Amino acid sequence: MQTGPNAGTLIDGWIERRGEDEVILITADDEPWPAGRLRGAIDSVAARLRDLGMGREDRILLVVDDTPVFPAVFLGAMRIGAVPVPVNFLARPDDFGYFLDDSHARFALVDHMFLDVVGPQVSARPEITLLVANGPAPEGAHEVDLWMAEPGEDLAPIDTRPDDMAFWLYSSGSTGKPKGVVHSHADIAATCDLYAVPVLGIGPDDVVFSSTKMFHAYGLGNNLTFPMWSGATSVYLTGRPTPDRLFERVGSHGPSLYFSVPALYNAVLAHPGFDDTDWSSVRLGVSAAEPLPPEIWRRFHDRTGIEILDGVGSTEMLHIYCSNRAGHVRPGTSGTPVDGYEVEIRDPEGALCPPGEAGEMHVKGPSALTMYWQQPERSRDKIRGEWFLTGDRYRQDEDGYYWYEGRVDDMMKVGGLWVSPIEIENRLMEHPAIREAAVVAVDIEHRSRIKAVVILTEGWSDGGNLVPELQAWCKASLQRYQYPHIVEYVDDFPRTATGKIQRFMLRR
Repeated sequence: MQTGPNAGTLIDGWIERRGEDEVILITADDEPWPAGRLRGAIDSVAARLRDLGMGREDRILLVVDDTPVFPAVFLGAMRIGAVPVPVNFLARPDDFGYFLDDSHARFALVDHMFLDVVGPQVSARPEITLLVANGPAPEGAHEVDLWMAEPGEDLAPIDTRPDDMAFWLYSSGSTGKPKGVVHSHADIAATCDLYAVPVLGIGPDDVVFSSTKMFHAYGLGNNLTFPMWSGATSVYLTGRPTPDRLFERVGSHGPSLYFSVPALYNAVLAHPGFDDTDWSSVRLGVSAAEPLPPEIWRRFHDRTGIEILDGVGSTEMLHIYCSNRAGHVRPGTSGTPVDGYEVEIRDPEGALCPPGEAGEMHVKGPSALTMYWQQPERSRDKIRGEWFLTGDRYRQDEDGYYWYEGRVDDMMKVGGLWVSPIEIENRLMEHPAIREAAVVAVDIEHRSRIKAVVILTEGWSDGGNLVPELQAWCKASLQRYQYPHIVEYVDDFPRTATGKIQRFMLRR
């Protein structure tokens, strides 16, 4: 049997590189954690889970914020061959029941803060063992904080094959139930070796900070696997990543790598505290989860001098597989494929699209999911041999850069012509009155029409003349039919946990 690195040994590599006494993470309360302390906590958790009967491929649901408990349990479970399943702690009560049932979890780790919501779902399933973190545990449950404070035995990780099940993440689309995305032990190393080190240049001198939480694929790499692989230090934040709290982390801890998403880049730019924040420590910004509008890139760069490396990734591919590079950024694009990944653009019949022609992006690479758990039809539909069908519509320009044109199912047909919402959104955001825009197709009297839902820049109001002005603004640089027939004003959009706009809700 071919064995490979158990993904739970990330902490061992960090200690070999920098030693036990160096700080591996800084908590949201500004408490520095030396690597030796975290390694002891990981070993203690692993041993206690083993003693409770947890074994190879047993699932443990994680409902915790970004605290030291997350890496302790995530890595500790994998060290004994078990499978951690982090989920969004802001999900609805019924969703937690679904996660428990769908994953067949034997254990559930719940932050004390979320016990009121998640606890009843666990209690309704007496076969599941409840573990509680960051607070006291109710009767019959186990208090993980006590485990982590115990001296940890030097627990050797079990042997694993590279393709053994290591962890899951749940990917939620616009319709249907969330899908369990199964990843193997080899996937983490692939994202670190192919993206984190060569593209970001991450190393022991870096301090990283991510506004995206670790239950999400993007945040898991940003704040856990990338820094642990490379010897960097992570800065944590619990609770909502509001602009003022992001400014505080940047100002007080001086991260060199700043990971965020377009909605939050836009939010911090609009906040009066932006220019009072010292951004001088940040050598690179990174953006993912949805494409970064070029106007946001330009505003951020003009005010800080920092390049943002926008890229496209997914839960299914674990992290970014197509990215801009420092010194070679083309704003408005997702860059070029990361070395080790292959990208193709294909039309609905499966034929390759030439440069300039849009189609669905297909990707293959060593970090791809194994399958969607208990969804064979979905797996067959989205996984074709080594290729994963992303559902993203892209075109490649003559220089090899990839331009996003929306989800395949977001494309609009108006007057018999296909229209990309992204082109209209980016153009609208170049107008000084528009802070953010989302474009969808709506049906009016049995005819498809383009609706723009916009957030106005502070100080602007709709005086009655803005709609024709915005329409003329779009027509001036886009095709004559690429303009909004309807403009609706909102204070904010419906969003996912990472800030991605839920466009399907705007069609109502």
